[in-house]
Amino acid sequence: MIESVSKLENLDKESIKKETKKILKEIGELQYQMYAERKHSILIILQGLDASGKDGLCRDLLEYCNPVGLSVYSFKKPTPAEYARDFLWRVHQQVPARGMLQVFVRSHYEDILVPSVEGYIPADVIERRYELINQFEELVMQNGTHILKFYMCVSPEKQTERLNERITNPEKHWKHNDGDWDTLRKREQYLAVYQKIFERCNRVPWEVLPSDTNWQKTWVAAVHLLKALRSMQLEWPPLASERFGKA
Repeated sequence: MIESVSKLENLDKESIKKETKKILKEIGELQYQMYAERKHSILIILQGLDASGKDGLCRDLLEYCNPVGLSVYSFKKPTPAEYARDFLWRVHQQVPARGMLQVFVRSHYEDILVPSVEGYIPADVIERRYELINQFEELVMQNGTHILKFYMCVSPEKQTERLNERITNPEKHWKHNDGDWDTLRKREQYLAVYQKIFERCNRVPWEVLPSDTNWQKTWVAAVHLLKALRSMQLEWPPLASERFGKA
């Protein structure tokens, strides 16, 4: 499942890019309307192997959105203070308020993924986290938050090419991390854990983004985001006097 969708075939690049631009503009309009209405919110979860293009998707997908209603948070290795608490403590602090569009670049799924492969947390502790994540996401949705979960599928060839580019391109030196090569060598182990996550944490469905080409991943993600925004049937709020009555 995972390996088969790193790239879509038989698509016309120029027509897709034109369609994507229209979709992104509508996303920007609806995102600002959602911010004004303050009844709904959106949480976008981006997961993928190193060099799958998570940062680039944030930039492209939110091109026409108003920054006042946006927040992007990148989850790193837990700090000592975070590690001393339950694994969802730091995540819950970043969920979106009503009206906000929040992006998680990596997320709570890293707390299953990395310890499963690296083996520094007991298996029974990891096992309980699957259901705790399901319950956490249900709680967030009950507060009016629409969750979109994207797995960014990148082929081993493209992943290797991008990791090498971080070494050869001075503008991308800052992205280079020796540990990324260790992750590449353990690619199959990480993919096996991802497959288990897809099977057990799917009450909020996962969408797989073909991430070998930027224009394809942006198009697929934009289609799903626009669908979510349209489903909210957003309305511009009336004048305050109409909402609360004249003084």
